[in-house]
Amino acid sequence: MAHLLGAEALRLAYPNRVVLDGVTLGLTDGMRVGVVGRNGDGKSTLMALLAGTLTPDSGRVTRRRGTRVGILDQTDSLEEDATVAGTIVGDAPEHTWAGDARIRDVLAGLASDIPWDQRVRDLSGGQRRRVALAALLVGEHDVLFLDEPTNHLDLEGITWLATHLRSRWPGASGALVVVTHDRWFLDEVSTTTWEVHDGVVEPFEGGYAAYVLQRVERDRIAAAAESRRANLMRKELAWLRRGAPARTAKPKFRIEAANRLIADEPPPRDSVSLTRMATARLGRDVVELRDVSFAYPAEPGTAGTPVLTDVTWHLGPGDRIGILGPNGAGKSTLLALVTGAAEPTSGRVKRGVTVRVAHLSQDLQELSAHESERVSDVVAPYRTTYTTAGGAELTPGQLLESLGFTNAHLATPVRDLSGGQRRRLQLLLVLLAEPNVLVLDEPTNDMDTDMLAAMEDLLDGWAGTLLVVSHDRYLLERATDTQYAVLGGAVRHLPGGVDEYLDLRRAGGAMGDSARPAPSATPVPAPAASAPDPAAPTQAPALGGAEERAARKELAALERRLAAHAERTASLHAEMAAHDPTDFAGLTALTERLRETTAEVDQLEARWLELAELLG
Repeated sequence: MAHLLGAEALRLAYPNRVVLDGVTLGLTDGMRVGVVGRNGDGKSTLMALLAGTLTPDSGRVTRRRGTRVGILDQTDSLEEDATVAGTIVGDAPEHTWAGDARIRDVLAGLASDIPWDQRVRDLSGGQRRRVALAALLVGEHDVLFLDEPTNHLDLEGITWLATHLRSRWPGASGALVVVTHDRWFLDEVSTTTWEVHDGVVEPFEGGYAAYVLQRVERDRIAAAAESRRANLMRKELAWLRRGAPARTAKPKFRIEAANRLIADEPPPRDSVSLTRMATARLGRDVVELRDVSFAYPAEPGTAGTPVLTDVTWHLGPGDRIGILGPNGAGKSTLLALVTGAAEPTSGRVKRGVTVRVAHLSQDLQELSAHESERVSDVVAPYRTTYTTAGGAELTPGQLLESLGFTNAHLATPVRDLSGGQRRRLQLLLVLLAEPNVLVLDEPTNDMDTDMLAAMEDLLDGWAGTLLVVSHDRYLLERATDTQYAVLGGAVRHLPGGVDEYLDLRRAGGAMGDSARPAPSATPVPAPAASAPDPAAPTQAPALGGAEERAARKELAALERRLAAHAERTASLHAEMAAHDPTDFAGLTALTERLRETTAEVDQLEARWLELAELLG
């Protein structure tokens, strides 16, 4: 694997804290890196240093000659007077870019509903973000740095982006570094995880699921100092192993290691207790839509715009429902009908007499009246306790602590909180109001993976009816028990979950759902047929008796070798942790040994999976 980019002894500090201190790492051909860590720990800073858009206080970043680097950061630097077409493909003639299958795929995946000749200044924030991402992806780059690329993308757009990045570079070439809070996306595109914390960058093998397993093991060894985080990660790991079949195709030794870790871990939620408590608080009737239709009022001389048509839908006590649908399909309208913020054009919405609905909105409007108040003053009026399904009673202070607020944060005015902190405080205020129907509209905005796990842990003990609208596939599968889609004006149950929804969308929607409109000027050509997914299951050929015995013998040998490599990897990690941080040559040698071991593990795992498939 050819070296592309390296960093040696990077250090960056602000007057009040050190962000990165003595970080040494490198990127080689074939690396796909997901970057995780708490908000403010330096993920975006690390990316900017590696990409060359930020200069370190000390240390250096080197590139192989001719390496082409592209970066998508969170700032908007598009030229206001440029058109969408000019921003994405420049002044290249149409026959040039239209004849490139990769460019056609990018345009169809990100810009098919954006008018081709519209000026950038007239675009919405989400459209600008997608145009910036498309402009980056149509270029030729050896290394791509993507900072929160899934922001403003719907579920289909996120799925398309994951597929594009997996197949963007041929073979083991190119390198990708991505910062995102979308844990499903991390698992799809990354084969290595870097955790940024306390001024250092710690590498882990595999995507998010593998990172969770290794971090639980690390925290078990490190013991009591991080006990709360370890408990949350074990719960996360238990869900990954029990509730997500797609993640179980791992080598047997890893499955056994995970099973040992979660042997005594209960399911994430006690559904029986939650339903019992919800029924006691709500009764049998929660919200029922009967033959409900909704249309926006007509302008003079025009017909109204229909959104929902003849919808009959029942919400029961303790239901945990995820709602899917393309942008503009009517998800927000459906929520407004449930909460009472909108009245149907026809039909009837029946609500139980004990229903108390709380809506966690996207715009943080619950905090608008508290901008100048300190956090402690905002929660002070709530003298009640929060009771979980297990019977535990938590005070507002304990809830603040569980959501990552320290004593120092209590004296901070709300206006000075970060976006993620404001989002968590908003959730806390909603929960302390003691609703029994909770509506969450894109609740993952501005949250890092640790805080998402903490929020999900809090929701696991919340007894009531839960509705979640989100493009975060991981959250939907983790926090809800069933999913519905808003398609073609109807609400459709999805027994197959998110996968069934994506199949429906690829088929054009089984309920009359229209495809995204093409740009109003030059239409984007249809994308070229994508290559078959190498992860897709194939029919295993039958083995003869002798062949089967030989395969099983080789499989057993591979498992022994993988177990030995796991011990070697753990030993290298421990050696690196104990090594003198100023000995860059020694650390580089250890890193190279770890990289070689990782490459061997990848080869052994590939063969293990091949044999496991042959043996059924």
